[in-house]
Amino acid sequence: MPTAILTFGFDPIAHPFGDVAVRWGVLALAGVLIASLVLAGLLARAAELRLDDLAFIAIGAVPGAVVGGRLGYAALHWDWYGSRLGAIVDPSAGSLELGLGVLGGVLTAAYVARLLGAPVGRWLHVTTGPLLIALGAGKLTMVLTGAGQGTPSTAAWATAYAGPGPWGSLAPSLPSLPSQAFEGIATLVVLTALALILMAGVFERSDGRAFFLGLGAWGLLRAVVSTSWRDQPLWLGLNAGSLIAILVVAVSTVGFAWFAAVRPRREARARRAAEVRWADPEARPRF
Repeated sequence: MPTAILTFGFDPIAHPFGDVAVRWGVLALAGVLIASLVLAGLLARAAELRLDDLAFIAIGAVPGAVVGGRLGYAALHWDWYGSRLGAIVDPSAGSLELGLGVLGGVLTAAYVARLLGAPVGRWLHVTTGPLLIALGAGKLTMVLTGAGQGTPSTAAWATAYAGPGPWGSLAPSLPSLPSQAFEGIATLVVLTALALILMAGVFERSDGRAFFLGLGAWGLLRAVVSTSWRDQPLWLGLNAGSLIAILVVAVSTVGFAWFAAVRPRREARARRAAEVRWADPEARPRF
């Protein structure tokens, strides 16, 4: 058996409240989500957006994220769910998939923002950084649970997990590609590059273009990293995770085009229509 250059042998279970057992990864993920929400609040305040809208928008993202994530997970494991369609709505059977979960969450969050009368484009712009932090750092927390291990590998950067665990991947002691770390680091690289682009003033308008650029770049890198997963190819040599990630790229491309070209033209037409001033009826000649 090949030997992993990095073998984790720590106890993945924490006991912060006496006999209450919690995974270190769960605690780390909770910290990442809280930090992302706090950052979103600070950026929203700096952009002069209503802070009370943030809570409603964040809660509004949950239904879409759960439904999309569940459908994505069923797609990843269709060989099992295909003959057990009722299990798709059973929360005790399986988990959630990230790609469709993000798309679903963005959709319902934007819908709630529209109901509140909040500027959707500005909110998308503000949440670009917090979302990428949540995706990148959140993925890195999987290292603490042993989840997300890729295909077995003899590469120098292969990782393995020793000890009783419980760990989140099958055969945790088998040296494998750290796919979860690959995606987490790649996402944070996207965040850094996008931050430099924003600092350079490329996007003069605070609309959804930066958001969909970041989301599309994340989807593209996720499509690449997913080729190292243990999932079997589904179509054209790509597994379901890769195909879903490509869908994220496609949706992001459409969203970017909408905010870059279509929406500005519609707003310009609306402004021109509002500027029309009809002649005074009293000044019109009589028939």
